[in-house]
Amino acid sequence: MQEAMFWKKNGSTVNCQLCAWRCKIPEGSTGFCRVRKNIDGRLYSLVYGKACSIAVDPIEKKPLFHFAPGSWTLSIATVGCNFRCAFCQNWQISQPEEITGRDIPPKGLRQMIADYPGFSWTYTEPTVFYEYFYDTAQLCKDMDKYHIWVTNGYTNPEPIKKAAKYLNAVNVDYKGNKEFYKKLCSTKLEHVQASLEQYKKLGIWIEITNLLIPGYNDKDDTIKEMVDWIADNLGQVPLHFSRFFPHHKLKADITAIKDLERAAKIADERLDYVYIGNIMHERGSTYCHKCKALLIERSGSSVNKIELKKKGTDYHCPNCSAKIPLAGMQWSNKG
Repeated sequence: MQEAMFWKKNGSTVNCQLCAWRCKIPEGSTGFCRVRKNIDGRLYSLVYGKACSIAVDPIEKKPLFHFAPGSWTLSIATVGCNFRCAFCQNWQISQPEEITGRDIPPKGLRQMIADYPGFSWTYTEPTVFYEYFYDTAQLCKDMDKYHIWVTNGYTNPEPIKKAAKYLNAVNVDYKGNKEFYKKLCSTKLEHVQASLEQYKKLGIWIEITNLLIPGYNDKDDTIKEMVDWIADNLGQVPLHFSRFFPHHKLKADITAIKDLERAAKIADERLDYVYIGNIMHERGSTYCHKCKALLIERSGSSVNKIELKKKGTDYHCPNCSAKIPLAGMQWSNKG
C-alpha cells in the first residue's frame, strides 16, 4: 500500500478529491473505485505498484494516431476504475472482486522502459492508480520518455494540473450525450468536457475515442452533438469511432460497419481527422485533410509507412505542403 494523494480528513471520514465522485469514505471502507481505502483516518492506494496487466503495444492501439506514430509503448494498468459501465470492454480487470497484480514498483518500470520511447497508462483507468503513475514519472524524468493516459476523463482539475508536467498526450473516451452518461455510467458528461478543456489549456495532445454502441449512442443527432462540441471547444483533434463488441452486462449488437461509416461522415463535416477502429478499415490510415494524399498507411495497429515532409519543427504533406497536426514526433518510428 501507499498513502494516497488528494484527500482531506474530516473526523474519522476521508474526503477523496482525486476524481469527480469526491467520495466521502468512512473508516475501513473504500471509495467508488474500490481501490482507495480509509485506514485509520488516512487514505491509501491498494493498487500501488501492482500491475495487473503490462505489455508492449503499438501506440496506435491506444488509439493515438497523431502522437509518436509507429512507436512501441510500455502499457501498464492496475485493477480498478471510477466508472462501472455495463458495456466495459475490460471489465475483468476494471471491475475486480479483489485486488490482484504483479508487484512491479516504479524502479522496476524504470528498468523495463529502457528500450522503449514511453509509457501508456491504459487498459483500466489511470486516475485510480494516480500515485503509481506519478511516482514512476518522477523517477523517469531524466530519461526523455513520454507518458500517455487512456482515460475516461473523470479526473479532478488539481490532479490533472499536477500530472500535466509529465503528461504528453491523452486519449479520452467521449462516450455519448448527457443522458447516456446518466443512464449507462451514472456519471456526468460535463466533468469529462471540463477535463478535455483543461487538457487543451495545459497544452497536452488530445485524441478522442467514441465507442459506438447500437441503440444507445449511435443516432445522428447524438453524434452531431458530440462532434460540434469537440470542434467548438477543442478544435481539430483526431476522433476515433470504435466498433462495439458485446462484453460484460450490456446486451447490444456488434456495431455494423455501415454505422461506423455513417458516424465518420457526420464527423467529417467539422473535423479533419476521423478514424474507424477496432476493425480493419481504410479509415485507419491518415490522409492529408487538404489534398487527401496518403500520409501514414496502417494495417490495423501496424504502421506500414509514413510519408511526411519536415519543415523546422513541423510536418507537412509532401504533395500539397499542408501542415499536418502531429506531436511527439521525436519519439516516432518514421520508417
